[in-house]
Amino acid sequence: MSERVKYADRTYRSGSAIVGGLLLLGLAAWLGGDAIVRGDGRAPVTAVAALLFVGPLVTAFTFRPAVFASDERLRVRNPFRTITLPWATVDTIRAGYSTEVLAGDAKYQMWAIPVSLRARSKATRHNERAASGKPSRVGLFGFGGGSIGPQPDEGPRTAPGDVAVAELRELAERHRDEDYAKGTVTARWSYEILAPLAVGAVALAILWLTS
Repeated sequence: MSERVKYADRTYRSGSAIVGGLLLLGLAAWLGGDAIVRGDGRAPVTAVAALLFVGPLVTAFTFRPAVFASDERLRVRNPFRTITLPWATVDTIRAGYSTEVLAGDAKYQMWAIPVSLRARSKATRHNERAASGKPSRVGLFGFGGGSIGPQPDEGPRTAPGDVAVAELRELAERHRDEDYAKGTVTARWSYEILAPLAVGAVALAILWLTS
């Protein structure tokens, strides 16, 4: 019997969230570093406590969220928890106002795959125009205003979040009946984020109460 071929995990992350996180951390480091170096009195201590609180918080909501899909399981890494779901436990994956995976009576949101109603509406309008044979609307530099005929490379469009959900549904349907995809749902708190966040929050509270 031939050995089953294993493929690398599919990874889903939000590029805009990562860019936003870099900007926020850069701003926090600039302001906090200036307060530590040039601040008087309690300003340096307050800046350290604030950085200890803000750094993990920004990291949790921008860099940390990710979804990893392999042949065996779906791993959802949210800001403060990581949920591992063997495909056999996954009932469905859906995208309404947010992307969610349902397993039994539990529902888990997937922060790394945001739903853009604007992108979904834009794709729907494009597909309706393409189906009706109407020309696409473009203008100066492609920002609307004029009309051109249908382009040969223009096909149906789907919002990025809906594409990711469709791929994950396909993986669930393909693997859920396999022996290697069985198991139980597990969840782990991200203490590497929560611990420094709690220390920073307590330090800020003490500084505020003693001011």
